[in-house]
Amino acid sequence: MTETYAHLERLIATTPDWPIPGVLFRDISPLLATSFAETIEAMAGLFSPAELADVDAFAGIDARGFIFASALAARCNKNMVMIRKGGKLPPPAHSQAYLLEYGEATLDLKPGQGHVIVCDDVVATGGTLGAAAQLCHMAGYSVTGFAALIDLKALNSFNWQGLPVRSVFKYA
Repeated sequence: MTETYAHLERLIATTPDWPIPGVLFRDISPLLATSFAETIEAMAGLFSPAELADVDAFAGIDARGFIFASALAARCNKNMVMIRKGGKLPPPAHSQAYLLEYGEATLDLKPGQGHVIVCDDVVATGGTLGAAAQLCHMAGYSVTGFAALIDLKALNSFNWQGLPVRSVFKYA
C-alpha cells in the first residue's frame, strides 16, 4: 500500500480473535460504507490503461468479489463475469473443487471467452483465487490479472502462471 491510501486503510476495522482465536479479522464494511468510489478508483489504479485495454471482463468470485468486479467493470467500461459457489448455476457450467482449511468447496462458471481479471475482496491462502483462475481457464477465458482489496501476505505467496495478485492493501 502506498501512503496515498493510508486514509482508506484507517477505515478497515480490525477485530482480534474473530471468528476464532488467533485470527485478526479485517472488516471492510466501514471502508465500503464511507469511501466506496475512492476504493474502486484505487483498485482500478492497480492496472495501467494499456493493461486494461486488453481486458474484456472482470470476473468476481462469489460473493464479495462480485462487489469489486461489477464496480470495476462499470468504472472501466468492461463486462462482468460471475464465478459462483458450487451448485448455483444450471448447465452448462464448468466446476472446480478446491481445498479449504477445514474441508472442500466448489466454484462454478458458465463457458465463455475473452481476457479477464479475477477479483476478490481478500487473498488469504490463495486457494480460492487459484481455483477461480483454473476454472476460468477451463471455461474458455484467458486470465490476464488478479485484483484484491486486501492481500494477507503472511498467509500466501500467490502466483498463478506468473501472475501475482495486485492489491491496494498488504498485511504481512
